[in-house]
Amino acid sequence: MYIGLDLGTSSVKALLVDDEQRILAEASAPLAVERPHPLWSEQSPASWWAATSDAVARLRADSPGAFASVRAIGLSGQMHGATLLDSELRVLRPAILWNDGRSGAECVELETREPRTRAITGNAAMAGFTAPKLLWVARHEPDVFARTQHVLLPKDWLRLKLTGDLATDASDASGTLWLDVGRRSWSDDMLAACALSPKAMPRVCEGSEATGTLRSDLAAEWGLSAKTIVAAGGGDNAAGAAGAGVIRPGQALLSLGTSGVIFLVTDRFSPSPARGVHAFCHCIPNVWHQMSVILSAASCLSWIASVEGRDEAALVAEVESNAPAPSRTTFLPYLSGERTPHNDPQARGVFLGLTHDTTRAELVRAVLEGVAFAFADGMQALRDAGGAPREITVIGGGSRSPLWARIIASALGETLLVRERAELGPAFGAARLARIALSGESIEDVCRAPAVVRRIDPDASLAAHYRGAIVRFRDLYVRLRGAFGSSAD
Repeated sequence: MYIGLDLGTSSVKALLVDDEQRILAEASAPLAVERPHPLWSEQSPASWWAATSDAVARLRADSPGAFASVRAIGLSGQMHGATLLDSELRVLRPAILWNDGRSGAECVELETREPRTRAITGNAAMAGFTAPKLLWVARHEPDVFARTQHVLLPKDWLRLKLTGDLATDASDASGTLWLDVGRRSWSDDMLAACALSPKAMPRVCEGSEATGTLRSDLAAEWGLSAKTIVAAGGGDNAAGAAGAGVIRPGQALLSLGTSGVIFLVTDRFSPSPARGVHAFCHCIPNVWHQMSVILSAASCLSWIASVEGRDEAALVAEVESNAPAPSRTTFLPYLSGERTPHNDPQARGVFLGLTHDTTRAELVRAVLEGVAFAFADGMQALRDAGGAPREITVIGGGSRSPLWARIIASALGETLLVRERAELGPAFGAARLARIALSGESIEDVCRAPAVVRRIDPDASLAAHYRGAIVRFRDLYVRLRGAFGSSAD
């Protein structure tokens, strides 16, 4: 038996998986994001542990016999978060999250301090990455920076609570801007640019490696063996790819979660940072990936649902009934700024084309289409970087909506494959990595692609309409780009 834990932005998800890769129990516990100032996005690590403990307790309550047989745990989590610890491993301040945009100026400073940043890391410095956050802390919270002895990513702080070990995996470490991504090891030069010592970093492992065992007191509390291992795991997107069987070059994953990702597997380090394309390690050995990222995807639907005081599924059903045609309104989905292709933390959400006749259903459809157009921007950036996906598997909560999936397929001009267990996402991949760490089985045997349950082809009439709509969408950002900085003040 294996547990997969995924520390997301809005919740911690836990899965209990047996040797046949069947899901015996699943649970989640919610998390809240704090935004004390414009551009800020933070969480308390203590809330991560409380949510993890809650989710694990529910697994145990739902399947006590199977739970007691667990022998390995895998971790996945939101990337880029800066969790700062002192010499006693105490948390110094709330963690600064992946969608925090405060460190735009520090991105420029980092690339000035180390002009080889993009060559070493394969990525442009962006406000969401971890390294600029540390420069921000050094400038604005010097007392905190002076006391910082260790920096951990969110899932790796959970590892510390589980095992007492300081470790990470290469896929998650790729998102810090401290990793030499081609060599899959920390870069002394990138750390020096942030006035950090290599001693501040956890050791880097491959995702399918064991990094330690459960603390004996925690094992006793949970009713598990003290020999239960904890695998290195992966960043959320890499773990999601492992769960979906996206492990071979040319395979791609589209994740429609809080953020939106197109993840393309490559057989080598293939940097192309000019348009915000990421080049990261996969969570499996000797494999890399390119990735485009939009910072607000399903979270845009959550946002408009909260504004309307309605359930998300009900709003999508209303669109299907009352707004079957493309919306006359254009929506820019940049509620948290944007990465690919703009690298613009100041970008903001916009509705254009409102009239007295605009209905709620049209607004919601505009949101669904705006996210799809942002995915189209990301796909174009990957194509410009030489990427050519052979097949695209879609995962994430948003994948449950056939309408939204059809809109995205039509905007991309690509067929999307929905597979069994698509909604399980990174937690399932983390459980698979835990199994490999315990059993030593091959990646190919364990990380098989689940069966295709639905094939979503582009709608020809929608695709024709969206070609012009995407041009207007892109032009709107260009026209408004200069105004976004003042709107963030």
